[in-house]
Amino acid sequence: MEKALRIVYVGTSSETMDLLRADRLVSLTTHSNLLTAINYLKSGQVADAILCEMVLSGGNGLEMHEWVRQQKELAHVCFILIAYEFKEELYKEAFKRHIDDYFVIPLISAANIAGRVEYLKEYRKKIVYHEPQLETEITYHMPLSKRVFDVVMASSALIALSPLILIVVIAIRLESKGKVYYTSRRVGRKPFDFYKLRSMRVGADADLGKLAKDKNQYATASKKTEIDFETPCPKCAQLTGNNTCSPIIHVGSNSICEDWYSVQKKEIDKSKSAFIKIVNDPRITKVGKFIRNTSIDELPQLLNVLKGDMSIVGNRPLPVYEAEQLTIGKGGGDMAKRFLAPAGITGLWQVELRGKGGDMSEAERKRLDNTYSDHFIGNNYSFWYDFKLILRTFKALFQKDTV
Repeated sequence: MEKALRIVYVGTSSETMDLLRADRLVSLTTHSNLLTAINYLKSGQVADAILCEMVLSGGNGLEMHEWVRQQKELAHVCFILIAYEFKEELYKEAFKRHIDDYFVIPLISAANIAGRVEYLKEYRKKIVYHEPQLETEITYHMPLSKRVFDVVMASSALIALSPLILIVVIAIRLESKGKVYYTSRRVGRKPFDFYKLRSMRVGADADLGKLAKDKNQYATASKKTEIDFETPCPKCAQLTGNNTCSPIIHVGSNSICEDWYSVQKKEIDKSKSAFIKIVNDPRITKVGKFIRNTSIDELPQLLNVLKGDMSIVGNRPLPVYEAEQLTIGKGGGDMAKRFLAPAGITGLWQVELRGKGGDMSEAERKRLDNTYSDHFIGNNYSFWYDFKLILRTFKALFQKDTV
């Protein structure tokens, strides 16, 4: 005879409890509030799974999950959060906390729940649990040798290139009216005023919003803006009967399998890019195109280096709106690390970008920014690594694409 699953249900949904009681393969224990459920589990009672409603008397499902995961003896017990309606914020929070699954009332069938519990039960057996270890604090620091090199390099370059800068300044002024330099607020390790020679026509910033929507290199071709509940899941369509490839979730009056929802949500998120780079930007002047291709427009940043805002080699300083987009939402904590490295005139991302002809995905750029930041953990910094990036920058200086 098959052994019944021992399920502890914490909540008040009589419909769900009746559904579970009707299944001969489920041994159900119910508790209407957090306190009685915790006391029951503390008494040494054995369970295979805990199904816990989000809204409870004396607390909520997230608090219950936190308590369960603090108990070593319950490490093998799977935890499923139950809600009366689908809320995307709660769905994300549940999986961020490593809750095993998330169901929405009304549940489909006891058999589906039992099958899911069996799977999660076996999955948790495979997880190896270790005593939590205190994390050592990771420190980032700017080496003195890097700062000395920056000052010497920037001063020498400004003196040597001053005749070239003067000629370019005159050319910019002759082609179009307005200031010959451009100042914008950027974010490196801290916000600062960023200097460049002007390569665009005056008033170009006003057109950025429309151009970013139509020509942003980091945005995908996908125009999907909302979940499609009408198109069936391709995976579910291959299954027989009423079987689904993943648990059903409910969004308002609509139902959709978790896997198909996730696939569509990723497509929507891809079109919301953090970085903006305009392909064949029409705002760039003729002189601007030349000084961008040769990176002459970057020369005023040598002043930023002397001021200590930037370094010769580092991660590109970002406009404030890009920095905000990059550090909020899912994964924002990971990307904050890229700001712990100094802002730079050139660096790993720029060199790789030029090597690929200006074609690079947003994910690649994020990865390279964090990779360079890792060189400032403890004693990882290498002057020769920076020097190699400078040599690679000179090699790729002249190119066809505007980067």
